[in-house]
Order: sequence, then structure tokens, then C-alpha cells
Amino acid sequence: MSRRPREAGGKTRGAISVHMTPVPRSVVVANRDDGPLSKAMGLLVAGQLPPLPPAIAGAFVTAVLLVLGIAGADDFAVFAPAVALLLAGAGSAHRHDGRLDWLAPPILRLTEYGFIASAGFARSVPPVIIVALLGALAFHHYDTVYRLRQHVYPPPWLATAGLGWDGRMLVVALGGLLGLVPVVFVLLALYLWCLFAWESVTCWLAAPRTPDEAVEPAAQD
Repeated sequence: MSRRPREAGGKTRGAISVHMTPVPRSVVVANRDDGPLSKAMGLLVAGQLPPLPPAIAGAFVTAVLLVLGIAGADDFAVFAPAVALLLAGAGSAHRHDGRLDWLAPPILRLTEYGFIASAGFARSVPPVIIVALLGALAFHHYDTVYRLRQHVYPPPWLATAGLGWDGRMLVVALGGLLGLVPVVFVLLALYLWCLFAWESVTCWLAAPRTPDEAVEPAAQD
């Protein structure tokens, strides 16, 4: 259960900044980074499907399709995002309150990062561009983890603007179908770095400091 920050003396602070949102029903859900398509898949099963089995199944099938693509069957590899979306996305609406449900976000990260890296190297994308795109994703996910520790998480619109793990995989797959993987990597990296960096900076600048945070520097001095 989220609590509103209190000032010294026990009084509740004023209105929360537009950049801040109470911790959602599950911290694990916030770490999934689901896009609109994945969330829609979860709504179809009304949150009744446990998240871990479909996430594992999506990662496994994606890995198999990538192996087939590396072996020369490129037509199979482009189906990986759709398969991952249909399987892993179905568990997005669950409360993620099981003992091992915390494993779902890391599995989704492995699936997304693995697909993007494989697609980039398979289509001769310069390594620096692959690293730039993966760096934008790693920055966003690290930022999300740290925000949740401070009881702040990115606003709901960011999941849509950032496309989610599912949307980003589909964009890369579309680039593969059109033969424009290097161009898609460059544009996606630039877009995500600008979006995530700008939103992160504005959020942390707007986040009010807690009394403990304000006292700590003085104590160190």
C-alpha cells in the first residue's frame, strides 16, 4: 500500500506533482514495462493467467525462432516479437503477487535485449548503434527500478510513448521485413534516449525531497 509523504510534524504534504504517481498495485508490474499491446493481451484474460509461465514460454519460443533465423531461416525470426507478445503479454494484467512472479520482468528484459542484439548483429548494424539502443533501454529500466525504491514511478503515458518491450520488438521486426534495420536502430535509439532522458530529468527535478534526504547532507557535513 502506498503512503503519501509527510512533512516533519506529521502533516500531509500538498498535491503530488504531475510527474509523480503513487506506487501501483504491484512494483513487479511497474518493472515489466508493458506497452499498449501487451496490456491489451492481459485484459483479454482479465488477469487470471499467472505471469511467469507465459513469460518463460515467450522467451523460449523467441530463442528458438532466433536460432532458426541464425541458421538461415530469416522468415521465422521476424515472428519472434509476435510470439512473445501473445504469450508473455497475456500475463501482464495479473497482480504478480506469487512467490516467483518477480522473475517475469528479468525474463522480459532478456527476451527484448536478446532479440534486439540478435537482429542488429544478424543485419550488420554497427556495434556502436546496437549498444546505443540497448543503452537507452538499460537506462530506462534502471531509472524505473530506482524510482520504485523512492516510491515514484514513471507516468502511465511513458509506457505508451516508449512503446513498451513489445512495441520496440515489433518495430525492430518491421525494420527487418522492410530491410531497414540499421535505419530503425538509429532512429529508435535517438528517439528513446531523448524521451527517457528528458522524462527522467524532469521527473527527478520535480520530485520533492523528503525530510530524511534533506537532513542527510547536513549530517555528512
